[in-house]
Amino acid sequence: MKQLVLYTTSHCHLCEQAEAMLIHLKSRYRINWLLQEISDDDGLIEKYGIRIPVIARIDNQAELNWPFTENDIVMLIEA
Repeated sequence: MKQLVLYTTSHCHLCEQAEAMLIHLKSRYRINWLLQEISDDDGLIEKYGIRIPVIARIDNQAELNWPFTENDIVMLIEA
């Protein structure tokens, strides 16, 4: 199972769209993800503040910055 992190923040409609894509893909791929709130950490705000949502693989730290599609997520999962 691929473990992912979705870097997000509250009231982010793009982040909600990204999670909806993950939910849709979960029916076809073995994935799990953690939601990581960036506003709780100054380092995460600096790193991801203008790029969220960002999906990252835990095993190899590969990242996918917004904008992305479900196909982009599949490529990240299968890489």
